[in-house]
Parts: sequence; structure tokens; C-alpha cells
Amino acid sequence: MDPNKHRPSSAFDSSYWTTNAGAPVWNNNSSLTVGSRGPILLEDYHLVEKIANFDRERIPERVVHARGASAKGFFEVTHDIAHLTCADFLRAPGVQTPVIVRFSTVVHERGSPESLRDPRGFSVKFYTREGNFDMVGNNMPVFFVRDGIKFPDMVHAFKPNPKSNVQEKWRIMDFFSHLPESLHMFTFLLDDLGIPQDYRHMEGFGVNAYTFLNKAGKEYLIKFHWKPTCGVKCLSPAEAIKVGGANHSHATKDLYDSIGAGNFPEWKLFIQVMDPDHQDKFDFDPLDVTKTWPEDIMPLQPVGRLVLNRNIDNFFGENEQIAFCPAIVVPGVYYSNDKLLQSRIFSYADAQRHRLGPNYLQLPVNAPKSPHHNNHHDGLMNFMHRDEEVNYFPSRFDPVRHAEKYPIPDSVVSGRRDKCVIDKENNFKQPGERYRSFSPDRQDRFISVVVDFLSDPRVTHEIRIIWISYWSQVDKSLGQKVASLLHVKPNI
Repeated sequence: MDPNKHRPSSAFDSSYWTTNAGAPVWNNNSSLTVGSRGPILLEDYHLVEKIANFDRERIPERVVHARGASAKGFFEVTHDIAHLTCADFLRAPGVQTPVIVRFSTVVHERGSPESLRDPRGFSVKFYTREGNFDMVGNNMPVFFVRDGIKFPDMVHAFKPNPKSNVQEKWRIMDFFSHLPESLHMFTFLLDDLGIPQDYRHMEGFGVNAYTFLNKAGKEYLIKFHWKPTCGVKCLSPAEAIKVGGANHSHATKDLYDSIGAGNFPEWKLFIQVMDPDHQDKFDFDPLDVTKTWPEDIMPLQPVGRLVLNRNIDNFFGENEQIAFCPAIVVPGVYYSNDKLLQSRIFSYADAQRHRLGPNYLQLPVNAPKSPHHNNHHDGLMNFMHRDEEVNYFPSRFDPVRHAEKYPIPDSVVSGRRDKCVIDKENNFKQPGERYRSFSPDRQDRFISVVVDFLSDPRVTHEIRIIWISYWSQVDKSLGQKVASLLHVKPNI
């Protein structure tokens, strides 16, 4: 065995117990003691190592998306979009790329039930020939806030009260009473879609707008949509209580069992395409993450299919240690000026460096499968074997060169430094359109959840009036129904 090429793996196994350093362990049942009853000797290195490793088995859980499940598979291009992007993994129909996907709840802790009302994460890591591409999204197409500076406050409002350690609805209603931009997202969260039946029966969205660039450098604004071939199914609040009470890991089990039985989950990928020159033609800002793009104007265009046909080999290694970041893109895919996306570009990688360490991209599940080279050296838990003498650039002793240039957006950016809101907030129109698209019974279920949130005893009269005003501006009849059920006179 070449020790420089060996990589620690359970597949490289011994027929007997050893320490982490490889020394044989002749008794893994009893501690080393003075006599048969003790005391235990500190020199029992195997005991100390075993306990010390056990004490450190848990890593910091994610602040959000802590509860999740992953699976592997492939993405196959089914439609030619080479005129839109020069991304290699989208180069032609029939091209397949290995992927790993992580589904998750957002707010609640790692051991929480998967049946709680909450958005769901839907993140796909493409292992392309040009490096990894992380498509980090949710099962809802919009978001609560449009500026990342509010994200920590938003999460704090949804998280348990720091005094009682209980999630409390009055805190959510209080915080978002200051942010009418959240109304559109609440028409998803408080709707039936707020409790998906499982991970297989839900949609996925890139949420943010991205940029595609073709070989000529032409730019297109893009939104990603995943549509499950088995349809969208949700749980009613009563069903969620029953399902969650029977098995708090029901969605993880459903995903694992379905793949194990050969019933492979599949999604179709669609995109919406906008010419960047047309951004000012709408009554909303297309880069505002609280808005959807009208499908009658920008129809869904098919791109490919995602098939999950393999369960992960180890939950910790490929679910807890997997790390996504929307900054990880490939040539032909770039960011937009979406304010929330711009902050996510920093936040995600920064969170993983804290949670997993500065070399988290060396972990097998996160490492690219394509050749890669740079001079990033050392640091905590660095296990990259290197024997080069030159770790600087440029050098006449190192033949590594720059990659071929690929297009990135070259539009001119100008403006005054300022902290301000966008010009076209238009917070009420799209939530109203969505509410009016519901069937009458679905409207009733939505109203019931809205009233439940506003009925929290610590929601003040002032906050109720504000929310009734918001919902009245979304839809007059909606505001009136909420006010009537809360026994409050609407101030319209």
C-alpha cells in the first residue's frame, strides 16, 4: 500500500478492531482497570479515544435547514438550450450529469418532525465537467424578504422565543407586520402547500433570478422550476398531526423506501427566460424575490429531467456534511443583482466554513469530480495530499495556466451609494391574484390558518388591525372575512 495514496475509508477494512492510528485493540468490551473493579487507568488510550470521539460526533447543526434528507441520481438534458447558455452540462439533449439532492425543512431543529408547517429546501448539487453547480432553492417560488439584511431578523422571529425556547406565532406576526412584502410568501406558507405530504410530492424553485450567458456573451435572466412527475400533494393540519405523531421522520423514510423499492422520484426542470432589457416593462421589479414572473408572458420552457435512483451511503457524510452555496456556479451561469441573492453569495459559504471548517469543499460529498487546482493551503482539517514545491502564482517552475476566458455579464453599473428600498414594491397585487386563484374551499382553509396565527393571545389589537389592513389590500373580501372571524372591524 502506498500510504500517500491511501484515503481513510470503511471499505479499506481490518478483520480486527484498531485505534484510529491503526494499532490493534484486543479487547473492545472492558476498560483497563486496577483489578477487576477499578479504578480505571487514564493510560487506557483506546478507552479515551473512543469516548473522546463519541463526545465529538455531533457537529454544529445548520441554523436553518437543519432537518433534511438526501439522495443521489442524475440530471439529463432533454431540450436544446445552447442558444441561451454555454454551460457544458446543458450543452445538448442526452447529456447526463451526476447529482446529489438535499430536501429539508427550514426553521426547525435537526430532530424536529417533518410534518410541521414550514418552507422546504430543495437544493441540487450538479457534479459537472467544469466543476460543481449548486442550485439552492425552496419548494415555494418567492420569499419573505427581498433584502438579505433582514434575513437574520426573519429567522430569529421564526425561531423559538429565546426565553421560553418555544416557537410563538405572536413573534412572527409582530415582525412581519412591519414588512408587507412578505404577504405573497404567506399566501404559500399558510396555504395547503405549507405542509407537503413528503419530499417526492413537492415542487422546487431556484427562487432567485440568475443569469444565463451564451457563447457570444448574450445575457438572459432566468428562473428555475422543478415539477414532480408524481404531482404535488399536501397534508391537512389534522393529517400532519397524525402523520408526525406516528413518525417524525416520515418524509425521510418515504424518500429512502421509495428509492429502495425502485420507485425513483423524478422532476422536470423548466426555466423562465427574460431579456434583461425588458426589466422596466413590468409593474414590479423582476429581481424582487417576493415576486413571481407571469407565466403567460414568460412561459415555462422545458430543459431536462432529474431522477433520484440511489440512496446515500452514509447519512452523516452525505447529508449532514453536504454543503450548498448559490455562489458556486459554472461558466454560462451567473448571478443577478437580486439583493437577496447577493447576500446569499457570501452567507452560505461563510456558514459552512463555521460549521464544517475552512476546507469543507475537500469533503468527498462537496468536492468537485472534475480536475481542480489552486494554491489554497493548510488550515483546519486539510487532508489534501500535496508535494509541490511551488505554491504561488505565477511561476516559471509551474506550468499551470489560466483557464480559457468565458463570458460574464458586462453591463455597466452606476448609481449613488445609498441604503434604500426598490422603486416598485407593489406588495399586494400578486398575493391577491394568488388568493383569488384558490377554489372556495382552499380559500377557507387559508383563512383558517391566517386567523389561527392572528389569534395568538399575545398578538395585540394593533398588530391584528395592521394585518387585517394588509389582507384587505390583498383582497377586500379576504380582509373582511379575517376581520369577522377575529371580531375586529376592518379599517379599509
